[in-house]
Amino acid sequence: MARGDAEFVEFARAASARLVHAAYLLTGDHHQAEDAAQTALVRTYASWPRIHDDDAYGYARRTLVNHLVDGWRRPMQEYPTDEVPEQRRGDVADEVATRRWLIAILGALSPRERAIVVLRYYFDLPEAQVARELAVSVGTVKSTSSRALEKLRAAGARAADNQEARR
Repeated sequence: MARGDAEFVEFARAASARLVHAAYLLTGDHHQAEDAAQTALVRTYASWPRIHDDDAYGYARRTLVNHLVDGWRRPMQEYPTDEVPEQRRGDVADEVATRRWLIAILGALSPRERAIVVLRYYFDLPEAQVARELAVSVGTVKSTSSRALEKLRAAGARAADNQEARR
């Protein structure tokens, strides 16, 4: 391994699960989330010598968000293969129910709203930093966040009502 590779491997192990989860919240698709997190880690590795240790995760997160935003702007072409990737299976009923509920209510948001909500509330970034990362104004972050939260409240209430009706 070249100099710095051991540190990157340690960083990638520590950050990959959180990056995949964030990408999943942004995309709503597990496979796309894994691909996006992998791309972010590859791009982070390519810039690893220039990244400061205290900002490695921030760099990877920005790379992840930029990659996903680019995908929304220019959808990528997919090429089918004959082989199906392996899938993890297990007793995850509660996780599946929670994930379906979360994706259902996040589905009510536009891609920009979803990106702002995930950056602002999942990553707990200040409005100014979200604005910088998405190349929008702070006012846009505030207004979009407000509208998105209202949509989430309404979608969450509808989902809760549907749960009650099924019981």
